[in-house]
Amino acid sequence: MGDPKAFLTVPRKEAGYRPVYERIKDYSQVEQTLSSHDRRQQASRCMDCGVPFCHWACPLGNKPPEFQDALFRGKWREAYALLTETNDFPEFTGRVCLALCEKACVLRLTFDAPVTIRENELALAEAAFREGYVDPVHTPRTGRRVAVVGSGPAGLSAAARLHAAGHDVTVFERQARPGGLLRYGIPNFKLDKDIIDRRIRLMEASGITFRTGCEVVLESLPEEFDAYVFCTGTPTPRDLPLPGREAAGIHFALEQLAGQNRLLDGEDVPEARRVSAKGRRVLVIGGGDTGSDCVGTSIRQGALSVTQIEIMPQPPVGNNPQTPWPMWPAVLKTTSSHEEGCQRRWGLTSRRFLVCDGRVRGVEVEEVTWDKSSADARPEMHSTGRMEVIEADLVLLAMGFLRPEGVPTGQGVFAAGDAVTGPSLVVRALADGRRVARDVDAYLGSLGTPADCDPADAADPPHPAHA
Repeated sequence: MGDPKAFLTVPRKEAGYRPVYERIKDYSQVEQTLSSHDRRQQASRCMDCGVPFCHWACPLGNKPPEFQDALFRGKWREAYALLTETNDFPEFTGRVCLALCEKACVLRLTFDAPVTIRENELALAEAAFREGYVDPVHTPRTGRRVAVVGSGPAGLSAAARLHAAGHDVTVFERQARPGGLLRYGIPNFKLDKDIIDRRIRLMEASGITFRTGCEVVLESLPEEFDAYVFCTGTPTPRDLPLPGREAAGIHFALEQLAGQNRLLDGEDVPEARRVSAKGRRVLVIGGGDTGSDCVGTSIRQGALSVTQIEIMPQPPVGNNPQTPWPMWPAVLKTTSSHEEGCQRRWGLTSRRFLVCDGRVRGVEVEEVTWDKSSADARPEMHSTGRMEVIEADLVLLAMGFLRPEGVPTGQGVFAAGDAVTGPSLVVRALADGRRVARDVDAYLGSLGTPADCDPADAADPPHPAHA
């Protein structure tokens, strides 16, 4: 810890967002950056706690005190090496992670001003690419071949770790371009797709093969591989089968988000498959991050108005005694998209879609209340009978995804990410990709060395600092 009193003298400073009037006119990233001097000052606020709750909270096991100290001392390359010991893709998590580490930071408990760990992480990643010390990973080969099915966060993480362990990795992706959720589920204004392409090029330069437009199923596996890792995510969205559901103008959230991303990527999306909010009164059903992404996308598409509703009650502001530190705080979250113009309402359940001439014209909703019979019981929903109609001619269903059934398993077949855990966070999918890579590596080691591989080349490789 370079300055033991910095947390008392240096206030938390965030990079913030571009002005609303400017950012709603494009799909460029909304978050800004700080100068290198300010970034080092922010790193100096880390207290190097005796018990680093930030490390405890991070699914990847990142070690913020170590890389914050190196950053404060101006050792950017050393800080990046420390960061990438546990995180293969800090340029992703630095942009879209919810920063569980910051919520567990001791400075959140004492000052409600945690260290800017996520932003510092992103600054380290971008400095590493800018200065040219993110290099392809070349390690001795084991002769073993692994197929990774799915190129979302878990698939990319598993591929990177398996390649670093010396195995030959081929990533299969059924979409036209790799990236999975990162490419097709997250708007460009949060994660520009050039960032994904930059990493994919680096992985290809390392020797990882990507095969897009390929559907791989358990019943018909390609035969040339020694192990298979399914990282196929949660492809089935939660539906809302109410009267009028068949009307035009009712879509799943990813129909809009993925379609817009494809257009920005230069793909040819037929007009009939495009979901545009231009000139529409938009209702987003679901109060999570996906719903927030629909809000920001609808505003950029030119919506007349945007309303977002959530069945649960409004969370408390600032502090929630039900989720004390260092737990993840269940409090009201306002995203950059909400700041751009959105009416938000809570405690509403949908009853039916109102249809006119085959198109949705509104949703009948009912106000509900929630209570617990005891402190340990799950909240129970109660109807109030208070009904109203929210007018809308575009309804976006953003209520999450169904946990997959029948996850592939068997001899030499593994699975990771949301396909195993159900819908979760990008950082947890990355962590599970690393977990499955260790399992696959142990399995391949139990098979021995292939006859066509030189045993000298199959030695355990050193850990690549810049994987």
